[in-house]
Amino acid sequence: MLNRSLRRFIRLLWRFIWRGVFAFVLLSVALVVLFRFVPPPGSMVMVERKIQSWVHSEPIDIQRQWRSWDSLSDNAKLAVIAAEDQRFPHHRGFDFVELRRAWQASRDGGQLRGASTLSQQTAKNVFLWTGRSWTRKGLEVWFTLLIETLWNKQRILEVYLNVAEWDSGVFGLEAASQHYFGVSSNALTERQASLLAAILPSPRTRSAARPDAQVERRSQWIRQQMRNLGGAGYLEQL
Repeated sequence: MLNRSLRRFIRLLWRFIWRGVFAFVLLSVALVVLFRFVPPPGSMVMVERKIQSWVHSEPIDIQRQWRSWDSLSDNAKLAVIAAEDQRFPHHRGFDFVELRRAWQASRDGGQLRGASTLSQQTAKNVFLWTGRSWTRKGLEVWFTLLIETLWNKQRILEVYLNVAEWDSGVFGLEAASQHYFGVSSNALTERQASLLAAILPSPRTRSAARPDAQVERRSQWIRQQMRNLGGAGYLEQL
């Protein structure tokens, strides 16, 4: 009798789990398809920042203005690719060259470095929470595969530039351009765009308007990479 009850419980549990998995897959695919055509109303990182502000009783004003692909500076598009993911037009969401280099550096005792592509960062910013865990990493892989399958490269970069965090509460290229330089996102100079790209690894602790020596060096390197990639013509590959 006990064994029969246990087997019945296990069958019900598995049925519940598989229904939950099916519902998650269906919902995630629907959201990715929707955001292929409709601007995401926000991102999970924005939600996380709001929750943190409530928990710590530190009000935060979320600044964000969506801008379409044609309204975004080519300088900014190229600067972000040069800084974050130079093989962006050619991979399918995961840069195995950089992953191998990061693994080799770690194996040889060097500092562990990130190898996330712009596709992975977009998936994480829009759909997931920050932090490190195998669960979040697994979901990041799933959403990265989805957006690489259902969006084109222009859409991925467009969404990334509109949801990336550039300072506490400052999300998206338009808000960042106004925040740091007082100009619209379609008017960024090469230097301004490279400074914005240079602070992306630690946007809440660095400033594009008052760059320290490290940010200046990185922005100079980014501008050189932009030229090495061939300038704005590189964007035609997207």
